[in-house]
Amino acid sequence: MAVQKIWSVVHACGHEITHDLSDRPADRRAGFARWLTERDCTECWKAARDGDSAGKEEWLAAKRIEEQQAATVWAEQFEMPPLEGTERAQGWGERSRHQLVTRAYAALVTEGTWDETDWTVLEEKVRTVTRAGWWIDQRDAEGTDLPELLDAATENDRGTENPYR
Repeated sequence: MAVQKIWSVVHACGHEITHDLSDRPADRRAGFARWLTERDCTECWKAARDGDSAGKEEWLAAKRIEEQQAATVWAEQFEMPPLEGTERAQGWGERSRHQLVTRAYAALVTEGTWDETDWTVLEEKVRTVTRAGWWIDQRDAEGTDLPELLDAATENDRGTENPYR
């Protein structure tokens, strides 16, 4: 007698679907059918996923607005110049600049050994980098790396670490 190939499965969502499991090894069909009973059917799974993505998109949009507001308030408070670039890049760059400089302050001053005088010098360098793309490129940098990154961005020579150049 042949091992069953067609399985009628009642999914967790309550829908009964007939599945052709002939593409699976015979000894794995029963286990897979049992696994399917613990899952929603494909249609319900897609509907739930699509519904979740709409909620995630709304959440992300709200988070971006909140981050942008915080970056704008911060830029005004510390007299940061506007960034150059496309409208989209400007907003993203402002958020990236705010987040990186905030991380740097926490790492270097709050938790580190820098005093406010050291920070004031760095803050002046922050003001000289006005290209939004630069801030976007540095968005994942460690706060402790900001002084070196700013030095590299503001050097006239713009040398590299490549010894053969």
